[in-house]
Amino acid sequence: MRLTVLGGGGFRVPLVYRALLDDSGSPEGRCTELVLYDTDRARLDAIGAVLAHQAERHAQGPGGGGPAPAVRATTDLDDALRGADFVFSAIRVGGLEGRTRDERIPLAEGVLGQETVGAGGVLYGLRTLPVAVRIAERIAEVAPEAWVINFTNPAGMVTEAMGRVFRERGLGDRVIGICDSPVGLCRRAARALGADPDRASYEYVGLNHLGWLRGVTVDGRDLLPGLLADPGALESFEEGKLFGADWLRTLGALPNEYLHYYYFNREAVASLTGADATRGEFLREQQARFYAELGSIADPAQGGPAQAYDAWERTRLEREETYMAESREATGGWQRDSCDLDGGGYDRVALALMRAIARDERTTLILNVPNRGAVPGFDADAVVEVPCLVGAGGARPLATGTVAPDQLGLMLGLKAVERSAIEAAASGSRSAALRAVALHPLVDSVRVAERILEAAGR
Repeated sequence: MRLTVLGGGGFRVPLVYRALLDDSGSPEGRCTELVLYDTDRARLDAIGAVLAHQAERHAQGPGGGGPAPAVRATTDLDDALRGADFVFSAIRVGGLEGRTRDERIPLAEGVLGQETVGAGGVLYGLRTLPVAVRIAERIAEVAPEAWVINFTNPAGMVTEAMGRVFRERGLGDRVIGICDSPVGLCRRAARALGADPDRASYEYVGLNHLGWLRGVTVDGRDLLPGLLADPGALESFEEGKLFGADWLRTLGALPNEYLHYYYFNREAVASLTGADATRGEFLREQQARFYAELGSIADPAQGGPAQAYDAWERTRLEREETYMAESREATGGWQRDSCDLDGGGYDRVALALMRAIARDERTTLILNVPNRGAVPGFDADAVVEVPCLVGAGGARPLATGTVAPDQLGLMLGLKAVERSAIEAAASGSRSAALRAVALHPLVDSVRVAERILEAAGR
């Protein structure tokens, strides 16, 4: 099986390769070739050095492990796609420089500047969607049988826009979006209950970065009400610390961590405005140092793959430790638990998804897929984030039942924003772009939306 990663010079790629190595002993349906595509050859070479050390360590492990997937890098998109069984799309259009502008422009107007939420997320989408659609068109042409697993943010609108390309060509629902936030929330809630996260089932509903965990069932019994009634257990994990036990009991559900930007918007904006750097600025400087370091030590004469891997691991740990730091600062300045610093969210979901499709190993995963009647109030093609039954035929969303009015209202409002952004990216319509920004629940004035678009050159 061949897996192609678009954005193959990106920082998360070693996590994906780690998951593939862990699965290399499987007798069938395993990945035998990993193709990395990026427009930046230096980044490909740097990440290639990290992967080389991972393969070396794998070969030296107990029993030698299974055969490591061969790795090939290319800057030619069609070459990367040809023959692919799965395509991971993990691109960042405009790089981290673009992300910092998405953050700073809204903050200058006193509204949230964040990668995927608020006006910043809309700006990122407007820049990313045309590229994502062009990539989908090439996949449909060059590798029409491939399954596309979308990592690219903003994941909901990007998955929906890419999926339209395949359906228009009669290829069906072959684009599936994934995110590690829901799985992280579910596992933390299960651990707080003293349950095995892998034995529990979860009732979850939302859009990407806007969802709620509404049930945690073990042996046929929903344990979430007991958790909501226990302040100590509630505030023992990240979401409890972010939102507070009182608010979670009031909601009657556990929100995705990104809902902190909605429920505590004023505090979040104040924390972001007062910070020395935005998240994008921090990552821009961190990655510049990382790739510069790997540019020297990737050469065997200067250090080689082992040192490249060590540099990647140090950088990865720093990224995890500082994740959503401004929200944690706004709620007491607490540190993340050690079990949340291992990484492995995206890659765990992606590997489980690939295995389910390639081997027909049926499983249930929380994914971003067309609604197909799962969530009342949304049309069939609207991409939602819900538990799905996954097998050889792809991902089938499971019916969620009635959604609380407050949750459904936020979801419908944000879906209107996403679809306005998709329209603006496809047509170049400024009115659609203005609608996307101005209708966002976290933008408080049409005049503010106009100034944000003007500053972004829209």
